[in-house]
Amino acid sequence: MKRKIKGLFSLSFIFVLLLSLVSPLTVSNAETTATEGIFRVGMEVDYAPFNWTQPNSADDAVEVSNSPGEYANGYDVQMAKKLADGLGLKLEIVKIEWDGLAPALQSGKIDAIIAGMSPTAERKKEIDFSNNYYTSDLVIVVKKDSEYANAKSIQDFKGARITGQLNTFHYTVIDQIKGVKKQKAMDKFSTMLLSTATGKIDGYVSERPGALSATSKNKDLTYVEFEKGKGFETSSEDTSIAVGIRKGSELTPQINEVLAGISEEERLEMMDDAILLQVEDEDVGFFTDIKNIALEYKSLILSGVGTTMLLALVATSIGFIIGLIVAVIRNIETNKRKNPFKYYIMKIVDFLLACYVEIFRGTPMMVQAILIYYGIPYLFGIDTKVMFTAFLVVSVNTGAYLSEVVRGGINSIDEGQFEACKAIGMTHSQTMINVVLPQTIKNIIPSIGNEFVINIKDTSVLSVISVTELFFIGRSIGGTTYKYFQTYIIIAIIYFILTFTITRILRLVEKKMFDSASFVMESSTGGANVRKK
Repeated sequence: MKRKIKGLFSLSFIFVLLLSLVSPLTVSNAETTATEGIFRVGMEVDYAPFNWTQPNSADDAVEVSNSPGEYANGYDVQMAKKLADGLGLKLEIVKIEWDGLAPALQSGKIDAIIAGMSPTAERKKEIDFSNNYYTSDLVIVVKKDSEYANAKSIQDFKGARITGQLNTFHYTVIDQIKGVKKQKAMDKFSTMLLSTATGKIDGYVSERPGALSATSKNKDLTYVEFEKGKGFETSSEDTSIAVGIRKGSELTPQINEVLAGISEEERLEMMDDAILLQVEDEDVGFFTDIKNIALEYKSLILSGVGTTMLLALVATSIGFIIGLIVAVIRNIETNKRKNPFKYYIMKIVDFLLACYVEIFRGTPMMVQAILIYYGIPYLFGIDTKVMFTAFLVVSVNTGAYLSEVVRGGINSIDEGQFEACKAIGMTHSQTMINVVLPQTIKNIIPSIGNEFVINIKDTSVLSVISVTELFFIGRSIGGTTYKYFQTYIIIAIIYFILTFTITRILRLVEKKMFDSASFVMESSTGGANVRKK
């Protein structure tokens, strides 16, 4: 058994080392800071008709640089193409969650935000904006059979449960409705649409093009427009949409010059074309929708599965090694009288390791990912690769949790075994390697497998730094097709298959490694005792 443990440990270490060295090198150039000749544009790629995802390059779509095989289309994408052509640069579309757009711009991950963003006064404190490239009115999306479907004024929504997207002015204008039951802001339009369709809320605030696209795909929804003087009071900057650019960037005047050459008629035509591409699909039934989505987007879904599994496997392996090292170091005992210097050094090391464990167990993985991926470039000018950051964040998190699991496994070993090892002259290292760790690893294998399964699911939070794992792909597909239930059923089934299969494989491995009829335990006298299990 001892040889099996050593072999497993060695193979895991070599495998993880190779993957950790190779993975950062295989990341797309879309994550690096802007380079000459490339115009990197960030957007959500799931806010139709401004931007959406599709599995092919039809209708002049552009491939998403940080998600090979995924294509972006919509009004924002076509506008970005015109700007790139006018600037004489090659366009790259980078898929980023809404909350990650501004940090990505400030840290130099992208050159511009073209994502239906309004140049509000609050945003202007952090980033610059170009001149407007579109202007739209605000409406409220509701269910067709809702009591608010025939509203004429925003004040008709008294008592209604209304929300808006997080970190947008849409959410702030809700306060203009007297007696409204303002709901918690939601991170994405897809979430708000789903909440409205299921009756969780009565409606949400949206620009007219976004509402038109959403209702064209959802026959149960409609939107309420308001006459002048009966709608929301907004400033021109609120209803306008502009390109977000870094403070003091030389791109600002250049982009404004290109925008000046695009007529209002051409802009309206571009929006009409984008809306026409979002016409309502034929109603073919719930389960047929699931089949069609799975077939149409299978390449993107498989890509998401591959990223998710790679992250979970590598991070769990590295995390196990980290946890093992941390637990062993923290278990070292030093005699204060015999070696006071080593004693205090180990105290300091133990304190630092304890801080590591508590910090990474006590803060959300999403926050850690944002701080490392966007914070380090912003504060220190050091570029961070997206996949390297993903591996790092999940690995150190896993290591923090598994270090306590390993420490518990070590503490579960009978104290008499430590004393026996000392009695026969074994050092601490020999005791740990030859006696304690083999038993510890055997005991904690179920916990390691459980952490692997957890990591398969927890990688979904990395979408905030543009890791195109399974859940991020699913959200994009749902935001494009507006068939959220169907899409999430596919994603849920895939997650279940992955976790169920991995659990069974781990149990088989555990059985093959440790469930022999008997095992040989070497005797201190040189003989061997056979203990039946």
